[in-house]
Amino acid sequence: MALDNDSKRRIDDIDRLMRGFGAYLQLERGLSDNTRESYLFDISKFLDFLKRENQMLRSVTDQSLQAFVADLHDLGIAPRSQARIISGLKSFFKYLKAENYIDEDPTINLESPQTGRHLPEVLTVEQIDMLIDEIDKSTPEGRRNNAIIEVMYGCGLRVSELVNLEINKLYFDEGYIVVTGKGSKERIVPISDVAIDLVNEYMTERAQLDVVAGEENVLFLNRRGHRLTRQMIFTIIKRLARQAGITKEISPHTLRHSFATHLLEGGANLRAIQQMLGHESIATTEIYLHLDTSNLRREILEHHPRNL
Repeated sequence: MALDNDSKRRIDDIDRLMRGFGAYLQLERGLSDNTRESYLFDISKFLDFLKRENQMLRSVTDQSLQAFVADLHDLGIAPRSQARIISGLKSFFKYLKAENYIDEDPTINLESPQTGRHLPEVLTVEQIDMLIDEIDKSTPEGRRNNAIIEVMYGCGLRVSELVNLEINKLYFDEGYIVVTGKGSKERIVPISDVAIDLVNEYMTERAQLDVVAGEENVLFLNRRGHRLTRQMIFTIIKRLARQAGITKEISPHTLRHSFATHLLEGGANLRAIQQMLGHESIATTEIYLHLDTSNLRREILEHHPRNL
């Protein structure tokens, strides 16, 4: 398919900026060839992310960057590698501002992850209910968002798995869905009756949408019939949290962490949680065991008679 003139100009702009950024890293920052190539590679991945999200480089915001970082976490990128990528992004946007390509640097408040063992932020069951209570269920978008939150939290999905969930992978009579995870690997995930009812209600309204070609099998769509972007899911959840007065720094991944934590606290086997989450290694899932033992220690300190 031939590119229009605007698309060609944008590609030329990006190519020019990347060449200039490479020269800046080499001549002004004095970085080694290996470090410079790593930065350029990381920036190219960020540009790919923007393309998938249909977002322009000039319009990148703090929320865009947070969504990208959440995506890195979702892909299992180690905190140390995330920190390197964020460092590259900060340098890139500093360069863009110096070149007057952008007016404000959106990376000013972007923080690198801690490289030590990090316990993920989780919501309580009550806070999950608070999120859902803030949804305006009188509107089609509200009823869709209600189904989205229930499916994400109830099934422990990654945001990428949610936006790509397909209708022909819903086996509601049997009580499960088939999810395509990292590396295009499929896994079976149980789904609750509550989530099934909400999705079925949404499907009735979805049938009224003018669905764009190629998206007919995608479950969750916007009002124009396109699949939702990860950035849109991020925005929905952040807005609901703000309305509910939840001050924790949360993202779509927080619902997945909360799902796993609540399962463990309810007595679920760690191996079962590993299968539900689609983790390759049990070591990845064991962070939730560490989280649970931290809660257990607090309970003992608060309630054991020797500590009263």
